[in-house]
Amino acid sequence: MKVSIFSTCVVDLLFPNVGQAMVEVLERLGCETSLPDNQTCCGQPTYNSGYVEESYATLKNQIDCFEEAEYVVGPAGSCVGMLREYQHFLKDDPIYGPKAKALAAKSFEFSQFLYRVLGVTDVGASLKAKATYHRSCHMTRILKEREAPFILLDHVEGLEMVPLNHIENCCGFGGTFSVKMPEISEQMVTEKMNDVIDTGAEILISADMGCLMNIGGKFNRDGKLIKIMHIAEVLNQQVNNERCDQPKRMTVI
Repeated sequence: MKVSIFSTCVVDLLFPNVGQAMVEVLERLGCETSLPDNQTCCGQPTYNSGYVEESYATLKNQIDCFEEAEYVVGPAGSCVGMLREYQHFLKDDPIYGPKAKALAAKSFEFSQFLYRVLGVTDVGASLKAKATYHRSCHMTRILKEREAPFILLDHVEGLEMVPLNHIENCCGFGGTFSVKMPEISEQMVTEKMNDVIDTGAEILISADMGCLMNIGGKFNRDGKLIKIMHIAEVLNQQVNNERCDQPKRMTVI
């Protein structure tokens, strides 16, 4: 199975270790990965800031970049969600409308791809720790994925997962939202930090580094300790290949 990696800006520029972990997990499961070098930002920051017309060139570049891909997999539900949204933004474009629809059908967030497409629940990972999981807004509401990360984490040997209160609440990042409305954003991330503290977890896991960067930054500013880990990093810990599920293509619903 051939997978084109959609690296995303935050992972590519700030957390390349996450991209490396994602690729290592995929390749261990038998996927043939590639990293198209003409990919750019998904266009979400400019589009959501009202620069709609100015964003079309970026959207079309991404469509062209991944046109020949069998599957497109990224480490952020937010950015992959944006790829899925192209089909609505470009629905009246006779050329890029159909291409955008095809891109949406083959684009997946990393954990979603493992569970929904490969049919994997246990990647053989081990991590002795107490952790909680932050569910990102776009992955939940745009990709409508509420299960895959939890199922995969439940199969990590030695990992104690503690439920996070108010898991449905945004962390306050929201990309440009945190810049436009910093006071509201600060209150939201404070509430999220306090919910994480209440779990007693030593590790905060998520499938979106934008959220983890925001929440982890609040912990740092307040002088509190938490280790942040992307789910790809967790699933790449102390792997026992004998426990690893054999991938199988599944029907994606």
